Amino acid sequence: MRLLDTSNGYGGGNSERLLGEVLRERGGVPEGVLVSTKVDPDRSGDFSGARVRRSLEESCERLGLDYLPLLFLHDPERTGFEECMAPGGAVPALVALKEEGIVGHLGVAGGPVGLMERYVKTGMFEVLLTHNRLTLLDRSASSLADLCARVGVALINAAPFGGGLLARGPASEGNYAYRRAPDGLVSRAKEIEASCGRYGVPMAVAALQFSMRDPRVSSTVVGVTRPERVDQAIEMAAYEVPPALWEELAVLAAPQELWLW
Repeated sequence: MRLLDTSNGYGGGNSERLLGEVLRERGGVPEGVLVSTKVDPDRSGDFSGARVRRSLEESCERLGLDYLPLLFLHDPERTGFEECMAPGGAVPALVALKEEGIVGHLGVAGGPVGLMERYVKTGMFEVLLTHNRLTLLDRSASSLADLCARVGVALINAAPFGGGLLARGPASEGNYAYRRAPDGLVSRAKEIEASCGRYGVPMAVAALQFSMRDPRVSSTVVGVTRPERVDQAIEMAAYEVPPALWEELAVLAAPQELWLW
């Protein structure tokens, strides 16, 4: 694990505060580890260029860092594309921060595939983070992954468990991507779980490795709620999965009409 990903808005800033405490205890960022965070609007919804700078200042204070190697524009679907791109908007502010040497690389992290494609095509971003859209169930972001590969943008795939459905299973988790999963999606998740069961492979293992084995994916981001989850994720990443299972899973994605897009 070499990427520590957080955001200004996670837990009202608590995610960055906790990470900052650990970094201070360790005397800084360990060698070979990349820390990334994301700029977020304030409580009023302001996502202007000025807010981007304040968001980064807040993050740097919490993290105890004066330089961010990777900074994301976070969920730009919360405002308009034109507004973000306009003079005084979020994107010009990010570009300026990079030119000033405060930020190393720029990324965009969000959901809707069509919108993310627009940001990639601006040529201003070197990294894209997609979530819940490149999983065993949902392949919405496959075309986006192809685009990133063509233009040389690194792809980070987050939430390979779909928010829990592909980790805990449909018997105990009814949500996918932070909302109630439609019956068709749950039904397909049951088929995936059954297929994994026949090979003695936990569905969570297959969900994680599905992302890790995709050559278009540079890094896979997994959310953790407790320290022991880190060790569990490492164990799942090393679990041996029979090739025949991947062949079965290749055709078990949900129908496209159920994808998030």
